[in-house]
Order: sequence, then structure tokens, then C-alpha cells
Amino acid sequence: MNSKWILAVMAGVLLASCGSVNKTANDLAISTPIEATIDLSKVNDDRAPVTIDPGRFTEKTVTYHLPRVIQGTYSVSDFGRYVEAFKAYDYSGNEMEVNQLDTNSWVIENAKKLDKITYLVNDTYDIEEEGGIGKEQPFSPAGTNIEPKNYVLNLHGFVGYFDSLKSNQYKLNVTADADFARTSALQNVNSTKSEDGKYVTTTYLAPRYFDITDNPMMYGNLDVEEFQVGDIKIVLSVYSPNEKHSAASMKETIFKMMQAQKAYLGEINSTPRYDIYLYLSDGEDDSPKGFGALEHHTSTVVVLPESMDEQALADAMIDVVSHEFFHIVTPLSVHSEDVHYFDYNNPTFSKHLWMYEGVTEYFSTLFQIDQGLVDEKKFYGDIYEKIQASRRMNDAMSFTIMSENVLKAPYKDQYLNVYQKGALIGMCIDILMREESNGQRGILSLMKELSNKYGKNKPFEDDNLIAEITEMTYPSVGEFLNTHVVGDIPIDYNVFFEKVGLEIGEGEVEANYILMDGAPIVSGDAQKGTIFFTEKVLENSFWKAQGVQPNDVIKSIDGTELTMQNANQVLQEVFMWKPGRDIEVRLERNGEEVIIKTTTTKAYTSGEMIVENPEATEAQKALRKAWLKG
Repeated sequence: MNSKWILAVMAGVLLASCGSVNKTANDLAISTPIEATIDLSKVNDDRAPVTIDPGRFTEKTVTYHLPRVIQGTYSVSDFGRYVEAFKAYDYSGNEMEVNQLDTNSWVIENAKKLDKITYLVNDTYDIEEEGGIGKEQPFSPAGTNIEPKNYVLNLHGFVGYFDSLKSNQYKLNVTADADFARTSALQNVNSTKSEDGKYVTTTYLAPRYFDITDNPMMYGNLDVEEFQVGDIKIVLSVYSPNEKHSAASMKETIFKMMQAQKAYLGEINSTPRYDIYLYLSDGEDDSPKGFGALEHHTSTVVVLPESMDEQALADAMIDVVSHEFFHIVTPLSVHSEDVHYFDYNNPTFSKHLWMYEGVTEYFSTLFQIDQGLVDEKKFYGDIYEKIQASRRMNDAMSFTIMSENVLKAPYKDQYLNVYQKGALIGMCIDILMREESNGQRGILSLMKELSNKYGKNKPFEDDNLIAEITEMTYPSVGEFLNTHVVGDIPIDYNVFFEKVGLEIGEGEVEANYILMDGAPIVSGDAQKGTIFFTEKVLENSFWKAQGVQPNDVIKSIDGTELTMQNANQVLQEVFMWKPGRDIEVRLERNGEEVIIKTTTTKAYTSGEMIVENPEATEAQKALRKAWLKG
């Protein structure tokens, strides 16, 4: 999951059980595909009817589940909360008794008579709380949308599983308006039109339940572009409710980014098709609020604000989609048994989020300097931002303990550190390996070796990974991992920067228009219902040049009144401003209106930053080059 990219600034490749199923009394059901039907032609009050035909059971009692947790989110979603009117029917059409065991589970007795299950599914977007993440609700890119012009079909929100049948094949029928565009990487085996020609039912096959959860779909008034990046087919599906953006306008950005990623990964790349589903939120009450992305095996679902300008959207897509694509390395090709045999309702978690999310995030940062998409100053700035952000969290917490207990307090509040310190752990290992190998090996080569040893069908043993990495690399790498990842000793990054001729010094640092040093330069007065600039605004060169003063109340931004209720949404848009944007900000200062109407320029502040040591040796410079350019 990539949820780091939002103002707050608020997530492994999804893998589930592919273990063998012992044939018991349920052999007949195992050999029969489970048929699931989602009928979007009969949506009522934003509720989609679902029918599940499991085939015949020989068991007396069966339990049907919707997922409590899905892979990649590391939080509780409880998709059973969005189900209504759950009913079971026997082969004579009679309604059967159903007992709801918990939020996500339904028990059916006399299962030998069970013919089908029906229920209605509410979408999650309509009832998201402000923030869209971290409040025991589905993260927006993992959620569902049911509206006349767009359907985000994260199938784990519609289709469930029986305990003993997760390895069964699924036959999925989706009925929808004949005029809708529809995109899915699942195998399409048939399409039939209704007699009146208004609707089309498309039938897909999924080898097992994992493939249901791993293959999102999008239906509706979509803009779709298909193009090749080397041997990978890219399918970009965009829903922009006000048609502000299109797939065609983003095609070049995605093409260049993925071309660079393929070049960086080299032989480790393994997927023939990659789908990108982009939902652009218009900021209305029933629209999603959790911006970021959720990765799947060979696709990603992205939610971003529609109000972004073209350049800001391009930058955001590079940030979030590059992270998700790098998940084809880990945990797609390198993952533990906890990931491989995932339990959707009682999951256990691997100790190695530093690798699944942290190394993935590091790759998404490093490849840009490696492939010339950014310069050294930008790269150093991104790394230093991660250092600052990690230090605002618990820097003296064992990463392996946090990972293993990520759903529990106090560890779940530290999850976002996987994108900060997790990435920095990857950086330190990379530098150590470059140093030990005279520049020849780095963390990408380590991940290639682990991928060759394991691959997507063979999990590693969680407790043995660090010992294996040590054996495959160098004692210094093992010492680092045991001290700073298993152990709780904070990392002294100066030690690693010195190896490559860098240091932390003072200088002019590029700043954001709403955040500085990771903290907002605005605050709120709940009693008055106002948002105002803090003292830190004087440290921001852009706002200082506009004459903004501490305690200036922000009345409106680009014509939108700023309130406590919409502050998160509006200020997220300010967070994404780029130089060259025309803006109008109305302030109130001591009862007087102040209007700022200008074009944004780069903002700066003074502070610490990573700089090149002018006295660096040739050996240090050579190691730096090997680190940044492979």
C-alpha cells in the first residue's frame, strides 16, 4: 500500500493461500467452480445485489466470510459491515436459517440443502469518515464505489469465501449497462447481451479466491488507454467525474516512468500486463478521501483529487504508482508464509515490513536518480525528508516487533514509519553492500538473489530471513539488521553518508506551501471555526514575499471557502501546488480583508540538508556514484 502520499502524509503485493487442499467429504464442491454474480443493472440505493452459488456441499455446516483484513493494508476493514439482507436458499427456493457469527461471518446449517446465498453490498466511498484511512475503515483505494457513472469493484468488498473452498475456482458474472467501459485483468470467457440490448453480462474466471481479491475492476464512464512498455502491456483506466483529466493526458508520464522502472529492474521484472485504475475524487461528501494507492499482484488502484493540475497529478502518479509497481519484487517474488497463506479474518503478520514496504519505497525513490528522472539535490532532499519524518515517530522501536504486531497498539500508530525509516533501512543496506563489494553489489542485487531462491510460489520462514540475508551478503549487513531492525537502536545516518562523501549541513531548503519540516504552517481554532497561519509562515519565502502574517485567517483559497469541515480536502490541494500556478487567497487580518492574487514561485526555508562534502576522497565519490547510478 502507498498511503504516504497525502497531507497527513498518510499500503506487499497481494498474495494469498495457494497451498493444497486435502480432499475430504467436500470433494464435489472442490471440483465445482463457485459462481458469483454482481448485478449492477439492479442497483438500488447504492446497493448492489450479489448471488453466490457454491455448488453442492456434503458438509453439515458451512461458514461464509467477507474479509476482515486484506493484504497490503495492515489495518481492519471489516467488509462484512457493508453487507445487508444476507439470505440463504435451499434447492426448493425456501429461505434457510442463517446465524451471523461476527461482523464478517455467516453460519449456515443443513448445508447439504444450500443452493445459493444472496445479499446486498453498500459501497464504502459514500460513508467514509474524513481522512479515509486509519479509522478502522477501508483505505479508499481498497474500497468500493457504486454510483450510476462509476463502479470501483475491489472484489474483496463484494465476494467472500467458504473456509474450505478458498482454493476453488471462481466463475464471476458482472451485469452492467451495455454502454459502460469495463477493465479487468481477469480472464474474460464470455459476454452476453440482455434481450433488450441494454445490459451486458461479462463472465470471468478466477483460479482461486486469491485471484478474486487480487484483481480489481472498474466499470462506467471511463477513459482507457492501452500501450506497451517493452514486453509489458499497460492498461490505464481513469475516472474523472468532471472530465478534467484523461488517460491520454497521463499516458506519456506513465510510459516514461515505467520504462525507467523496467530499465532499473532489468531481469527481475516478470509481469506481462499491468493495470492502473485511477479514481479522481471531486471532493464531494460521498467521494473518497483517503488518497494514495493499493497494490495488487499485477495492478494498482489509485485515488487522488481531481482538482490537481496536470503537472501535480503527473508528479503524484510517479510517486504512488512507481511504489506499487516495485511491489512485483517484494512481496510478490519474496515473501513469508504469513503473506503466502494469508488468513483474511485472523491474519498473522510478517516481521519484515521494512522489506515489503520500506525497500519498495526506497526503490521508488532511488530509481529516479538512477535513471536520470531527478537530480542529486532532489534525491538528497527526499532522503532527508524521510529522516526528519522518521524522527517524529518512535525511532527507538524494534521494526520487526512493530511489523509483527501492526494491528495492535502502540505499534499500529507507527505503521507509517515503514515509508520513512523502512526506506532508510534499505538505503543503509544498499550503501553497506556497495562498500563491501567495491561498488558491485547493492540491495537490488540482494532482492534478485532472494527472488531467485524463493519466487512467488515459495515463501521464506520469517524467523530465518535475517540470518539468510547475512549469509548471502556480509557480516556488516547482519550486524546492522540485528542492531537497528531487530534491535531498537536508532540509526546514525551520518555514518552512512560519510561512506559516500556526504554530510548534513545548513542551507536553503525547498519548502512546501503548507508543510515545512513535515509540520503544517497553519492551525485551527475549533471554537471560532477558523484556519490561520502560524509563526512558521515567516520562515516560508513564498508566503513571506506575499506579506502574509502569523494569525492571518484563511477565508478562501481559489474561490473555495475554507472551513473546519473541508480543511483537510482543501489544504491537501495546497500541498500539491507547483510553481507557476495562478492562485487567489483571501485572508482576514484584524478584521480587514487581504487578497493575495499571484502566481506561485518556489518556496524555500533555511535548515539542515544533505550536501556533498567538498573534502570527499576519490574513493568516497566512486562509492557514491556506484550507489546512485548502479
